[in-house]
Amino acid sequence: MTINEAQDEVIEEFGCLDDWMDKYQLLIDMGNAQQPLEQSAKTEDNLIDGCQSRVWLQATYRDGAIYFDAESDALIVKGIIALLIRVLSGHTPQEILGADLYFIDSIGLKEHLSPTRSNGLLAMVKQMRAYALAYSAKEG
Repeated sequence: MTINEAQDEVIEEFGCLDDWMDKYQLLIDMGNAQQPLEQSAKTEDNLIDGCQSRVWLQATYRDGAIYFDAESDALIVKGIIALLIRVLSGHTPQEILGADLYFIDSIGLKEHLSPTRSNGLLAMVKQMRAYALAYSAKEG
């Protein structure tokens, strides 16, 4: 599945819900469905700067693609990172770097987050792209 196909799927899922309380619940459910991060991966190096909550992000590179694993100590944030992983994990560094993450605005996520959570969302995307840039440099 391409990044855009994954984004369209997310937009469709969120589009079925009218109320933002239901959308928050969907986010929480997505976060809770995610595999917990190994305790050994919850290091300072994997902690994302710029998030009010604690968010650990780990990237693994294999067979030309990057696979992300993450966890947060906040339910909504855990759902947000689960969404980002769903869209970006399993793609090449070039695909991740070239992706226009239009689903964030399309589902209204940014406008329904507090300013600190919105900053955290941007920090998560920035960190995922930083991993893609680092792995892209290693490839080249």
